[in-house]
Amino acid sequence: MSDHLTIVDHPLVQHKLTLMRDMRTPSAQFRQLLREISLFLTYEATRDLPLTTKIIETPMTEMEAPTLKGKKLALVSILRAGNGMLDGVLDCIPSARVGFVGLYRDEATLTPVQYYSKLPQGMDGRAALVVDPMLATGNSSAAAIDLVKQSGCRDIRFVCLLAAPEGVARMRQAHPDVRIFTGALDTKLNEQGYIVPGLGDAGDRMFGTK
Repeated sequence: MSDHLTIVDHPLVQHKLTLMRDMRTPSAQFRQLLREISLFLTYEATRDLPLTTKIIETPMTEMEAPTLKGKKLALVSILRAGNGMLDGVLDCIPSARVGFVGLYRDEATLTPVQYYSKLPQGMDGRAALVVDPMLATGNSSAAAIDLVKQSGCRDIRFVCLLAAPEGVARMRQAHPDVRIFTGALDTKLNEQGYIVPGLGDAGDRMFGTK
């Protein structure tokens, strides 16, 4: 664990992640587990958000109470698999603004191809959580964060379910200022660019596609 990489080793995260890795776990359970783990990952990724105070009335008295400082957070999902994490993040931060970046991986070159981008307004004043279950080569994640930075956002955290050492290294090289929060750092990538031991293609596992 470092300033750049945080592995969320909470026992519930690790238990649920084991269930997700199991190839026998059906899509409906896989989606539910991803939603649950995403909430835990969000909790860690937002631990140091800045606070201010405001005066409120409790049933007992007036008090100066803590509240989040600045604009509402932005969540940026890397399509399509990132959408599997959105519900869990929104359970934790229901008022967040949501954006989407569409990227697919060219299977021959393993490079990302962009086909869509829609981000909330006022990104220059927001903290952003960029979500995608798998940090494999890191190419798509780095490209998505390029787009978020182009919108003016400077406080960016990347949240994923699994990471490969190659993807962490790529992100550190491309975006050393972006912290990564993940459930596990796996062993390596295989020749097809998939994480090993991993859990297969997260999008296919979520949606029952091949």
